[in-house]
Amino acid sequence: MKQFRGPSFTGALTGLSALLLLLMVLSVLLGRYPQTGFTPLRSLLEDALALRLVLTLRLPRVLTAVLLGAALASAGNAFQMIFGNPMVEPGFLGVSQGAAFGAGFCIVFITGALWAVQLSAALFAILGLGFSYYLARKIRFGGWVLRLILAGIAVSAVFSAGIGIIKFAADPMTQLPEITFWLLGGLHSVQWRDVYYAAPIVVAACTILVLLRWRINVLSLSEETAYSLGTRPGTERFLVLTIAAVATAAVVSVAGIISWVGLIVPHLTRRLFRADGRYSVPASMVLGGIFTLICDDAARLLFPGELPLGVITSLLGAVLFIVVLALKQVRVKA
Repeated sequence: MKQFRGPSFTGALTGLSALLLLLMVLSVLLGRYPQTGFTPLRSLLEDALALRLVLTLRLPRVLTAVLLGAALASAGNAFQMIFGNPMVEPGFLGVSQGAAFGAGFCIVFITGALWAVQLSAALFAILGLGFSYYLARKIRFGGWVLRLILAGIAVSAVFSAGIGIIKFAADPMTQLPEITFWLLGGLHSVQWRDVYYAAPIVVAACTILVLLRWRINVLSLSEETAYSLGTRPGTERFLVLTIAAVATAAVVSVAGIISWVGLIVPHLTRRLFRADGRYSVPASMVLGGIFTLICDDAARLLFPGELPLGVITSLLGAVLFIVVLALKQVRVKA
C-alpha cells in the first residue's frame, strides 16, 4: 500500500478532510423523518419539524461523532507510539473503566439524570488516570513505561470489578438496563449541551497533540535516546498521556464506552502515513472522525431500532484489524 508523506501527505490529508466534511453533510441529511434515508433539502424548507430535527438532534450528534472519533483516534495513536505497543488504546490507564464505574455508581446510588451521570463518569475517568500514575510511581521495578502499563492493568481491573458489583446491586428492571446500554456506548441522547461541554476540551487537546507531534516521535524512542535528544522523557510522556486521557474522558462521559476506535484507526493511519508523528497525529484525527461517523450512521439506519454505537465500532474495527494484520506487520515507532 502506498504511503503518503511530504507534499503528497498534504494532498492526502486535504482529500480526507474534504471527505469528512462531505460525510458530515450527508449524515445530517440521513434519518427516518420525513422519510427513511436521504432527506432532500426541499423537505427541510417545507417541513418545519424536519428542519427542527436536523438542527436540534442530527447536527449535534454528527458533531459529537466527529469529536469522539478525533479524540479517541489521536489519543490511541499517542498511546501506541509512546508505549511502543500496538495493542494499547485510549482507556488503557483506567480511563474508560473509571468512566464506566463512575456512570454506574451515579445511576445506582445517586441519580440517573444525564448531566450527573456524565459528570460522575468524567470525574472517575480522571481519577483512573491519577490512580494509575500514583501506582506507577510506587512500583519499584522496571522502566517508567512498564510501570505505567502494569498500573493501568491493575487500576482497570479494580474498576471492572467495581462495575460488576454495581451491576449486581442495580435494580434489574430499571437501573441495570440503563447501565448496560451506557456501557455499550451510543450518541442517541446527545444534545447541544454535550457539544458545548466536549468540544472545547477535545479541540484544545487535539491542538496540543498536533503541536507536540515532533516530540511524540522522540518520546517513542528508548529512555536513554530520548534523554540524549534533549527531552525529559518521564515528564513529557506524562504530559502527552494526560492530554490524551483528558480528551478521552470528555468524550467517554458523553457517549459511553466506545471500543476499537482508538485501537484500529492508528493502525490504518500508520498503513497510509507511516509511524511518524508528523503525519500520523493529524491524520488519525481525520480518519477517526470518518470512521466514527460511518459507524454512527450505520448504528441508527441499518435496523428499525437503533443499535449501540459501541457494537458497530467493535464489529467493523475487529474486521479491519484482521485485514490489517493479514496484510503486513504494523510499525509503531517513527
